[in-house]
Formats: sequence, structure tokens, C-alpha cells
Amino acid sequence: MSRNQYITSLENQLAKLNEKIDAKIMRGLEYRAESRQHKMLLQKLRGQKKVSLFSLFA
Repeated sequence: MSRNQYITSLENQLAKLNEKIDAKIMRGLEYRAESRQHKMLLQKLRGQKKVSLFSLFA
């Protein structure tokens, strides 16, 4: 899997997770587990995007 495909995959996972979190918020349910997963996905995505930015200047 290329880096661009991986980034796209992470973005898609985040979008689906955001929808799930939004639905739980609307129903007044707890979303602690999803919040942790969201944080982890964001860290992975930011790490990949940072690497791709550094590769532009290398």
C-alpha cells in the first residue's frame, strides 16, 4: 500500500468514526472508546502527513 493510499484509508476511517461519534452524541450515549480510537487515527494521519511534508524538502 502506498503512502497516499494509506493516508486516504486513514481519512476514510476517520470520516466513518466521526459519523459514529456524532450519532452517539445525538442519542446521548457515551463515546469514550471511539474518542480514543479517533485520537489514535489522528496521530497516525498527522505523522504520515508530516513525513510527506519533510520529503518535499529533502
